[in-house]
Amino acid sequence: MADKKKRRRPDPSSDDESHQPFKNQIKPDPVILQILQKLTDSVRAATEASSSSSKALTLADLALSESCREVADLSLSSVQSTIESLTLKIAHSILSGNGFAFDVPSRSAANQLYVPELDRIVLRDKTSLRPYASISTVRKATITARILQLIHQLCLKSIHVTKRDLFYTDVKLFTDQTQSDSVLDDVSCMLGCTRSSLNVIAAEKGVVVGRLIFSDNGDMIDCTKMGMGGKAIPPNIDRVGDMQSDALFILLVEKDAAYIRLAEDRFYNRFPCIIVTAKGQPDVATRLFLRKMKMELKLPVLALVDSDPYGLKILSVYGCGSKNMSYDSANLTTPDIKWLGIRPSDLDKYKIPEQCRLPMTEQDIKTGKDLLEEDFVKKNPGWVEELTLMVKTKQKAEIQALSTFGFQYLSEVYLPLKLQQQDWL
Repeated sequence: MADKKKRRRPDPSSDDESHQPFKNQIKPDPVILQILQKLTDSVRAATEASSSSSKALTLADLALSESCREVADLSLSSVQSTIESLTLKIAHSILSGNGFAFDVPSRSAANQLYVPELDRIVLRDKTSLRPYASISTVRKATITARILQLIHQLCLKSIHVTKRDLFYTDVKLFTDQTQSDSVLDDVSCMLGCTRSSLNVIAAEKGVVVGRLIFSDNGDMIDCTKMGMGGKAIPPNIDRVGDMQSDALFILLVEKDAAYIRLAEDRFYNRFPCIIVTAKGQPDVATRLFLRKMKMELKLPVLALVDSDPYGLKILSVYGCGSKNMSYDSANLTTPDIKWLGIRPSDLDKYKIPEQCRLPMTEQDIKTGKDLLEEDFVKKNPGWVEELTLMVKTKQKAEIQALSTFGFQYLSEVYLPLKLQQQDWL
C-alpha cells in the first residue's frame, strides 16, 4: 500500500547549515569589507601617529641592565674590510706565538632575552672562545676560517651564492649543510652584519599572491597575474622595491595546502588582500618580505596557522623572532601580527568532528607547556588562554580539518565569518 503521508521538501537553508555550519550567519561582503577598512584605517593611523610623535624605539634607546648585541646592514666593502681586519689580528696572534681563537657570540637558548618594550627576542652580549689549538673546537674553528675566506671571495667578486653552493665548496670539511649554515650565522654575528650583507642567500621557498605589485630587480611583478602558484619571494630583499597595493590586509598562511586553496578560489579578489606563505617553517627571505610589506604598505597582518604548538611557534618566529637568529631580530620581525586561526577554541566553536582532530603526543604537550613559560606568550593573555585549552584538551587540528565541511569551507565560510566577527588575537 502506498504511503499517503506528504513528504516535506527539505529546506535548502537548513541543508546548508548542516553541511556548512554557520554559513547562514555570514553578512553581505560589503559589510565585511567595511569592517576590514576600519581595521586598515586604524593600523595606518596608529603607524602615522607613532612615526610623527617620535622615532621608532630601538634597543639602544632602552636602559637594559645587561648589554645586548644587534647587527646592521653593511656594504660589501665594509664586510670585506672587517674580515681583513680580523685576519690581520689572527695573523698577529699567531706570529706572537699565541696561536689563535675566534671570539664567537653565544647563540644558545640561555643567552636569549625577550624585551617586552620591543616585543622581540634579542641576543645577550656574551661570547665564547673557539681556539684552533683545542681538540674539541679545532674542527669548528677550521670551518669558521673557511667560511670567512669564502665570504671574502664573494665580497671581491660582488656576487651572490646560495647556502647550498657554500656547502658544496668543501663537502669533506663541512660534512653536513647544517654545520656550514650554523657557522654562517656565527660569522654574521661576529662581523656585526645581517646575513644578507654576506651575499649568501637561501633557495627560494616562500610565495606570494594577491593584490600586490612590486619591482623585482627592475621587472614589475603583478601578483594577481601569477596563477595559482603565485610569485616566488626573491631570496635577495635588496632586489625588491616600489611596492603598491589596494589590499586591506595581509593574510599570512602557514601551510602550502591552505595557500593553494585560497589562491585557486581567488580569495584576494573577494576580500582584497595579499596572501603569503613560507610553506612551513619561516625562512629569512619570507620574514624580510613580510616585514617590508607591513612597513611600506602599513597593512594589518592576520595569521592562519595549525591549531598545535608548532603553529604558534611559527607565528611567534614571524612576530618576535627566532632564538637561532635573535641577533638580527630588528630586521626579521613583523610587529603586531594578529592570530586569526585555527585556534583551539575554534574546534568546538565550529563543530569540527572528533575524527578530524588529532591527539597530541607527549612531545606536543611538552612543547605547549614550554611555550606557556615563554615571556612573549605570557604577554598576550589570549594566547595563554588558547594554549592552556590546547594542553588541557590534548587535541590539535590542522587547517585542512575544515575540509570536512567542504573543500572550500575555508575560503567561503570560515575566513569570511572570522573577518566579520573581528575574531583575532
